[in-house]
Amino acid sequence: MLTLKLINEETEKVIRGLQKKHFQNATEAIAKVQEVDKRRRVAQQQVDNILAESKKKAAEIGGLMKQGLREQADAIKAQVAQLKAQVGTYETAMVEAEAELRDLLCQIPNIPNDDVPEGAGAEDNVVVKTGGPEPHLGSDALPHWELAKKYNLIDFEMGVKVTGAGFPFYVGKMARLQRALEAFFLEEARKAGYLEVQPPYVVNQASGYGTGQLPDKEGQMYHANLDDLYLIPTAEVPVTNIFRDVILNEQDLPIKRCAYSACFRREAGSYGKDVRGLNRLHQFDKVEIVRIDTPEHSYESLREMLDHVEGLLIKLELPYRILRLCGGDMSFTSAICYDFEVWSAAQKRWLEVSSTSNFESYQANRLKCRYRRSSDKKIELCHTLNGSALALPRIVAALMENNQTPQGIRIPAALQPYCGFEYLDDQNF
Repeated sequence: MLTLKLINEETEKVIRGLQKKHFQNATEAIAKVQEVDKRRRVAQQQVDNILAESKKKAAEIGGLMKQGLREQADAIKAQVAQLKAQVGTYETAMVEAEAELRDLLCQIPNIPNDDVPEGAGAEDNVVVKTGGPEPHLGSDALPHWELAKKYNLIDFEMGVKVTGAGFPFYVGKMARLQRALEAFFLEEARKAGYLEVQPPYVVNQASGYGTGQLPDKEGQMYHANLDDLYLIPTAEVPVTNIFRDVILNEQDLPIKRCAYSACFRREAGSYGKDVRGLNRLHQFDKVEIVRIDTPEHSYESLREMLDHVEGLLIKLELPYRILRLCGGDMSFTSAICYDFEVWSAAQKRWLEVSSTSNFESYQANRLKCRYRRSSDKKIELCHTLNGSALALPRIVAALMENNQTPQGIRIPAALQPYCGFEYLDDQNF
C-alpha cells in the first residue's frame, strides 16, 4: 500500500497517479486518508501528553510523601487516576483511527511510474518490441483444441466430468511436454541466478494481504473456508511472503527466487470464444521469478527480468510482442507492467503468456519487507518485482498451432532434450 509519507508529502503526485490508473474519486479518497491520519495523530499526541503529565505528577507524589504531606499526595493521586482514564479514551480513538486508516489504504491502488502511458484499457497499451519467426500455415490449419482431439493430447471433457470446465486432463506426450516446459523454465531461471524454491499451494490471510490479493476485490481466489486458507493464484504470493516482516542487508540485494507451482483462479465472469481450449483455465502451471531489491536498482532488475522472459520465447521459437501497459489496464498493485504475448497462428490472435512488474514499495509496505542500508544503517522499504517465466497453457496453445505439420506437431529444439521426442503425434506414449 502507499505510504502515509508519500501521501502527505506528495499529495498532488499521488492524486495524478491514481487518476492515471482510472481510480474513481482519487481526490476524495486521499482527503479521507489524510483526515483519518490527522485524527490518529491528534489522539496519539493526546496520549503522549497525558502520559508525560502523569509521569511528572507521579514524581511529585513521591516527594510529597517523603515530606509527610499525605493529603496533597492523595489529591495528586486522584488527578493521575483521572489522567489515566483519559488515556484510555484517546487510546481507543487512536486504535479505531488506525484500523480505519488500514482499511482505507487497502482500497487505494499503487500509483504508476512516470513511464506508464495514459490510457483506459488494453487498446491503449503500447507495443515496445516484436520478435520471433512468423508462422506460415495452410488453410487447413487447426486450432489447438482440435489438434488436442486429433492426437488425443488433452481431454477437456474428462476434466468437466471430474471437476468442471477449466480443469483439463493432459494425456501421454502432452503430460510429458508439460513436465518438459516446467523443467526448461526452471533450469533457465537457475542459469540466470534464481534460487529455486518449492512453495505451498495454499496461503493464509496474512500472505494474501501482503502481496495485495486480499482483500479479494474481484472474487478471483478459491477459499478453503474450514481452515481459512486460500489456493494460490500464482507462486508470487508464497515466494514474496518469504520476506514478510524481514529486515534484509543491502549487500544481500537483489534477492532472486524462482518457483514452479500450479495456479488456481476462479476467472469469474470469463466466457465466450476467448476462453476456449487452453486460452483461459481455472488451474494451470506456471514458473514465477521474484526479486527483492533496493529502490535505486529495481528498474535495472526489471530490465534483466524482461530480457530473461524474452530469451525464453526466442528459444521456444515463438513470435512475440512486448507491451507496456497503460494506466487503466494495470493491476491494482503494480507501478509498471510489461505483458508478453505470443502469436497464435490458427486463432489469429495474440495470447498473453507473461506479466512482468515492478511494484516499487507498494507490496513491501504491506509486507513490512525492509532492508538496512550499508552507508548509514537506516532502515528503508525494499522494492519487489515478479514475472511469469512462463505460464504454460497459452505457450502450449501457440506451440501446437504454430508448429503443426503433416508429421505431427514439431517440438522446438530447445525443448527436445527435456521431453525426449521431436513431435506430438499419434504415437502418444
